[in-house]
Amino acid sequence: MDTTQPPDPSALILPQDQYNQELVNNVHPPQWRNPTPSGRYNLVVIGAGTAGLVTAAIASALGAKVALIERHLMGGDCLNVGCVPSKGVIRAARAWTAVREAEQFGLHIPGEVKRDFGAAMARMRRLRAQISHVDSAHRYTKLGVDVFIGNGRFTGASIIDVNGTTLQFAKAVICTGARATAPPIPGLAQTSYLTNETIFSLTELPPRLGVIGAGPSGCELAQSFARFGSQVFLVEAMHGILPNEDRDAAEVVEQSLLRDGVQLLCCGKDLKIKPANGAKHLSVDSHGKQYDIPVNEILVGVGRSPNIEGLELEAVGVEFDKTGVKVNHRLQTSNPKIFAAGDICSPFKFTHTADAQAQIVIQNALFPHPLGLGYASTDSLVIPWCTYTQPEIAHVGLYEKEAEAQGIPIDTFTFHLNEVDRAILDGEDEGFARVHVKKGTDTILGATIVASHAGDMISEFTLAMKGGLGLNTIASTIHPYPTQAEVIKKTANAWRKTTLTEGKKQFLRKLFAWTR
Repeated sequence: MDTTQPPDPSALILPQDQYNQELVNNVHPPQWRNPTPSGRYNLVVIGAGTAGLVTAAIASALGAKVALIERHLMGGDCLNVGCVPSKGVIRAARAWTAVREAEQFGLHIPGEVKRDFGAAMARMRRLRAQISHVDSAHRYTKLGVDVFIGNGRFTGASIIDVNGTTLQFAKAVICTGARATAPPIPGLAQTSYLTNETIFSLTELPPRLGVIGAGPSGCELAQSFARFGSQVFLVEAMHGILPNEDRDAAEVVEQSLLRDGVQLLCCGKDLKIKPANGAKHLSVDSHGKQYDIPVNEILVGVGRSPNIEGLELEAVGVEFDKTGVKVNHRLQTSNPKIFAAGDICSPFKFTHTADAQAQIVIQNALFPHPLGLGYASTDSLVIPWCTYTQPEIAHVGLYEKEAEAQGIPIDTFTFHLNEVDRAILDGEDEGFARVHVKKGTDTILGATIVASHAGDMISEFTLAMKGGLGLNTIASTIHPYPTQAEVIKKTANAWRKTTLTEGKKQFLRKLFAWTR
């Protein structure tokens, strides 16, 4: 059988410049020749996003015989249309803003500053291509993984078909992820629009951009394009932005977006899309006022659907619904020989969660214990996340509203960055650190940080929670001065001050009086 894969048009991304050609050559080689299977695999992984790549690499390193199947682009959303390109765009937008705000630091730039959006996007594509070598088909082959480019589907109890080639497996893992979908907005389907899968193909800045959805992705890109110079209209059905975050935390980011020129249309009702006079019109009611806004492009920043089509899950008894594949806390599906990891099964659709789940799958699929002991579980995961606006919002553990809903009494401590010297000197003193502890203890149940580098800073709270360390440990840990991370220690100190009760104070007064 000829296993050479013809060029797949779906694997070609735009623009077709040297950087995207390099990307495609790495993650979907046009003339890739699939290997010839020999015997049964210990593990067959369908999907080469983060979960699939980590599963395949570690399993192969442990000595297992592994096959990895990908029908589109290795690296998945994160590399190709998610984390990597978006952070490249965000970094460029921050640089543009730094130039705009340079005068406050004594830098006066004479004349007009040349702004080149196309060059900023080319930088992103160049760096994405550079990073793609890590996720390439050739690299995984060198790691000992049999890489198959094609459509994988279950055809028997222990059989997966890839474009007519049969792979036999002892265990299989579904890591096919999710994709962008659009909500049923009247007129949207009849109008061309962008999602995270297409916006990074832009080479020209849209003068007017409508963004639907003020969740993390919508806010990140709305702010970035506003900083590039687009007139951005951000539409959100709920009040304010980032509805899952604490309101005062989201408000800090909201004010930053407004200063950057984003026009927020929240509590949006009766949203409709219609073409008129060569433009796309957003028609929406916001706070009782009707808006009809012409834009050049529309970015849909809400809606995800699991990639379950074509897998023939019914053939092997794997249960699924519109949210994805159903798994237990061991990431095992209703078929005990088949596992799942990543966005296809997780409510936490983050790259770092997919990585962590892949390691759980490896332990449970390759090293099962006959008595059910020693299994890894998702219950043990402590998952932080971050929205990469400016400032960033990062969170881990419980929110106050969640603790209240679960009937868990808590004490909450908040310390603001406008009392942290380094944040003041950096001109980044908007935000705060907040921690929730079990009432009357220093046991950390959750934390939120709003700061320019919140995503880097949240790991201190995450590590403490994972290691069972309380605020007392953080308070007694020396933090370098001056750093913005001092806000974490100062938040812990706010807790420590409460441990000095009135009874203790009276005792100390008597002690010091006696020793005078």
